[in-house]
Amino acid sequence: MPTQPSAAKARLAAIVLFAAITPTILMTAPAVAAQLASEWQLSPARIGDLFSMELGAMSLATLPAWWWLKRVDWRAAALIAALLFIVANLLSMRADTYAALLALRCTSALAGGSLMILCLASAATTANPSRVYGLWVMGQLVVGALGLIVLPGLFERFGLNACYLILAGLMTLLLPLARAFPAGNATAPANHGPSLPGSRWKAALGVGAVLAFYISLGGVWTFIGALGASVGISPQHSGEVLAIATVMGIAGAASASLIGGRLPRAMLLLGGYALMATAVLLLLGEPALLRFALAALLFKFTWTFILPLVLACLADLDHSGKLMNASNLVIGGGLAIGPAIAGRLIEASGGFTLLLLGAAVITLLSLVMIFTSRPNHLTELEPV
Repeated sequence: MPTQPSAAKARLAAIVLFAAITPTILMTAPAVAAQLASEWQLSPARIGDLFSMELGAMSLATLPAWWWLKRVDWRAAALIAALLFIVANLLSMRADTYAALLALRCTSALAGGSLMILCLASAATTANPSRVYGLWVMGQLVVGALGLIVLPGLFERFGLNACYLILAGLMTLLLPLARAFPAGNATAPANHGPSLPGSRWKAALGVGAVLAFYISLGGVWTFIGALGASVGISPQHSGEVLAIATVMGIAGAASASLIGGRLPRAMLLLGGYALMATAVLLLLGEPALLRFALAALLFKFTWTFILPLVLACLADLDHSGKLMNASNLVIGGGLAIGPAIAGRLIEASGGFTLLLLGAAVITLLSLVMIFTSRPNHLTELEPV
């Protein structure tokens, strides 16, 4: 049954807002990490472990979701996950040991990851997934940017608990929107699972394309500041460039949302991937400030422009939520694998050339995989 306009708007609001709130800690990691160091006196290793565990828990929410996506009503699942998120953040304010804080942050991240899976899967059921995924990305970037601006001042006055209280409060306000998610579960629609010959292979290629995409961007973005420092770009100039890049990221996601349903997706993917690879290659050699800035801004714009289109391609393959659930796992995996590989390549080669060439190749590999995964009737250059 077609979704009524008011219900469609409520579902869009639920997808964008829930997905914007749940990863706030990770999106504002620099500010939160600094406060953990000053307020909790944590070492860099312990801070790193805390964020790694939080990212890991969000990704590993995929594993139980393989079971409950097919058996639990999505509206009930959203409500339960949101309530768990609220409780975990409120209890984080009372944590008095590192172990307690770690356990509570993992619980919050597991609940947030479950909400993220519901958002990804629900977006796949909409009439224009590329538009919705564009807004999905943009919401996270906007909240992250606002958090980096607002949180330092709040931390100075109220401490780290201000962040946990805000997260619990915002999620409480969003509770009524849990009703906007699709009713039932992934087994309800009869035509949602992949059924065409070779569809499992195409699904594997689509998920692989997301993994390759995140490995590439995770490796480059993690060390882009270090690359700038290695060629003599001052921390101040580098910081200014990366701050502007955040705005370009929002613009990229907004562009995908506005353009995604109007122009051929194949053409947009080709152009976006080509520009992303170009941005990586612009960092080769010893880029001056202008070339470094151009590369960083182009990289962040194309990264957030391509991602909604790639997720929309996965939505073409399966609306049941299974592929979007898998994408939640590989996004976290790619973000973990990319920096790990990149760091070893930098150490082994004594520079950034091998990393950049490898990232460009992996970016183009992702393009090939996502094109190969597309259903045959969508491979022509036509708007989809």
